[in-house]
Amino acid sequence: MLRSILLNCLSLVMATAAMAAEPVYLLLDAEFGNKTSTSAQAIERGIKIAMDEINAKGGVLGRPLELKMSDNKGITAIGVDNFRAAGADPTILGVFGGKFSPTYIEVAPIANEMKTLLLNPWGSADAITDMAVTPSWVFRLSLKDSWAGPAFVAEAVKSGHRRIGVITPNTAWGRSNVAALEKAAKDKDVAIVGTEWYHWGDKTLISHFDSLIGQGAQTIVFVGNEAEGAILAREVAAGRNRTIPILSHWGITGGAFEQMVGDALYAIDLKVIQTYSFYGPPDPVKTRVLAALKERYGLATVEAIESPVGIAHAYDLTHAVARAIETAGTVDPAAVRNALERLPPWQGLVRRYDPAFTPTNHDALRPDNVFFARYVRGKGIVPVGVNLN
Repeated sequence: MLRSILLNCLSLVMATAAMAAEPVYLLLDAEFGNKTSTSAQAIERGIKIAMDEINAKGGVLGRPLELKMSDNKGITAIGVDNFRAAGADPTILGVFGGKFSPTYIEVAPIANEMKTLLLNPWGSADAITDMAVTPSWVFRLSLKDSWAGPAFVAEAVKSGHRRIGVITPNTAWGRSNVAALEKAAKDKDVAIVGTEWYHWGDKTLISHFDSLIGQGAQTIVFVGNEAEGAILAREVAAGRNRTIPILSHWGITGGAFEQMVGDALYAIDLKVIQTYSFYGPPDPVKTRVLAALKERYGLATVEAIESPVGIAHAYDLTHAVARAIETAGTVDPAAVRNALERLPPWQGLVRRYDPAFTPTNHDALRPDNVFFARYVRGKGIVPVGVNLN
C-alpha cells in the first residue's frame, strides 16, 4: 500500500513538473475549413488523446506535448504555405497533415528540403512516402494506394467479378490509384474495362457510372471524398443499376457522407476500404481510447465516432513521435527523425509495431491492415462480417 502511494505521488510530481516546463510543440495543419469534412477533427482528437496520456505520465523528457493548429481548407497552396511557416518556426518539432493527398505530395519534398518532420495520418498516395530522397523526413501511419489497388481487385474477384470500371478524380491521388489498380488487375488477370475521370466540383457523376456499365463493368471502384461520393451514391440509388457493387476508397469516410446521402445510401451496394475499426473484440488500448473519446468529446458509443481511421492513426503516430523523442533523448529534429527509424517494438491501437519504421520504409502500416466496411443504418462504418447482434 505504501509503495503504491509513493509511486502515485511520484507520478503526480513528474506530471506537475512536466506541465511547468516549456512544451514540445507539434502542429496539425488540416482541412478544418472544408465544410463537410470530419477528418481534420478526427485527427485532432487522436493526437490530443495521445498527448493527454503522454503528459499524464510526465510528458517527454520532462516536458509536455502541446498541439498547435492551422487550417489549410483542403487547398494545396495554403497547405504548402502553412508548412513552410511551421518549418521556419524553431519551436515546432513536426507537422501532422490532413486527408488530401495532393497537398502532401507537394509538401513532402519541402519537408525534406527544410528538414522538418511531416507526419501523415491519412493521405494515401504512394508518392507521399516514396523514398526519392534519403534521409526522408516524411513518416506515414496510414493506408497506401499500392495496398488499396490489390484489395479492390481481390474484393471484386471474391464476388466473381473480373471486369472492373474505375471512377476517379483527375488529380495526383486519382492517378496514384489508377496505377495501383492497373498493376493489381494485371497480376490477377482482371480487366479494367474503363477509367472515367472527373474534376473536383462536378455536379453529376452518373454519366461516368453508366458509361462503365455499358462497357461491361461488373464492379465499380470509386475514388473520391464525401462530396463527390454523395453525388454518385444518390444518383446510383435513383437509377436502374443500383445493385451494381461499388467499392469506394476511404475519402468518403473523411466527411459527413452518411448524412449527405441520406436513405439512398442503404439502397445501394457500397463497401469502403478501411484500416481500423472500434468495432470488434476489446483490447486494453481500444478500451482506453474509447473511454477518452467519451470523457473528452462526449462520444459515448462506437457508432458516434466519425472518421475512425483518423483518430486511430493520429493516436498511434503521436505515440510514435513521443517514443522517438525519448529514444533520442533530445528534441533535436534530426535526432528525432533518426530515432523514428529505430523505435523498439510497441503495441499501438491499430497494430503492434515491430518496427514502425525503418531507414528504407516510412510506412508504419501493412497491407494486412486493409479490410472493407459498410455503412449500417444507425451504426456508422461497420467492418464486413462483424455481427452487431
